[in-house]
Amino acid sequence: MALAVTVPAESSEPLLGRLGHVCRDRGLGDLAGRLLDLGAWVREELRDFEAALETVPRGARAVQQSAHHLLDTGGKHLRPMCVVLASKVGRGFGDEARQLALAVELVHTATLLHDDVVDVAPARRGQPAARAIWGNAASIFAGDWLLVEALRRIRTTGLDGLLDRMLAIIEEMILAESLQLERRGQVRGSVGDYFRVAEGKTAALFRWAMTAGARAGGLHPVQEQALETYGLHLGVAFQVVDDCLDFEGDVAVTGKALFADLREGKLTYPLLLALEREPALEGAIAAVLAEDEELGAPSAARCAEVSAGLVRTRALADARTLAIARIDAAIDALAPLPDGSAKAALITVAEATALREK
Repeated sequence: MALAVTVPAESSEPLLGRLGHVCRDRGLGDLAGRLLDLGAWVREELRDFEAALETVPRGARAVQQSAHHLLDTGGKHLRPMCVVLASKVGRGFGDEARQLALAVELVHTATLLHDDVVDVAPARRGQPAARAIWGNAASIFAGDWLLVEALRRIRTTGLDGLLDRMLAIIEEMILAESLQLERRGQVRGSVGDYFRVAEGKTAALFRWAMTAGARAGGLHPVQEQALETYGLHLGVAFQVVDDCLDFEGDVAVTGKALFADLREGKLTYPLLLALEREPALEGAIAAVLAEDEELGAPSAARCAEVSAGLVRTRALADARTLAIARIDAAIDALAPLPDGSAKAALITVAEATALREK
């Protein structure tokens, strides 16, 4: 099982720097040094991206306030960083890449605004969800507004095919969300369906970020494909780690209550593994779902029963192992890229993803 790295939620230090310092405190000296170096290497590009975020129009309308409520809480900005690093494999992070980095963050934020309505989520990133302040309709319209803004930014770059590719990615994400919705609340599920959802809902946007950065950087199609494959594996690993954090994360760090995914009726990868190995857990999982529907929250005893099953079957440990395997596949996909700082940075981001606790 991968070593957990906890990043204090209240720190204002950039994510890579925080991870680097914590890794150093935990004795992970090599990764700590590489993360700190990476933070310094992309500092100017990420500042440019954050300045671009400020160009998203503000206003008094509930839609604009809802959108900026979530944008202003920050986030990991991993997808924009993917655009940055992919572009730096080539000719570097210029105006086109900046607009594409902004676009991918706006699409991601739009999906979160929509997700919070679907999941009836009270909070996001440790703050009240936009829907809890301005209502469900405003949150949905805010997401739609951000999608339009993102597509407009992509179009302004004039880079061939990227707008059409984003439209295809959005469709892929919607269909994955639909499949997850159809399976919601069902105790029995398939690993195949799980990966279809993970690849469509999460990995698709990582794929686009890598493709967009490659296109902005003027890379060869073979290198662009290599980066897209990297994004696929990175995105799946990211989702699997997120699944594990639903059961073993630190709420103060993640800003998300434990068992939130299960309470929303989502059968995640660790649960699927546990059920394969111990079918009798179906009753405990079904009881958590039933209690949540009846009482608003499952009992501590029921949650403890599910947690014990996840440990007993080694489902959490093996899910983390699967995430590491997908990270290895992501790194292997980088073989066509020239050795250098950008490739090394992509490897560092992949390795840090497997260790994240937020």
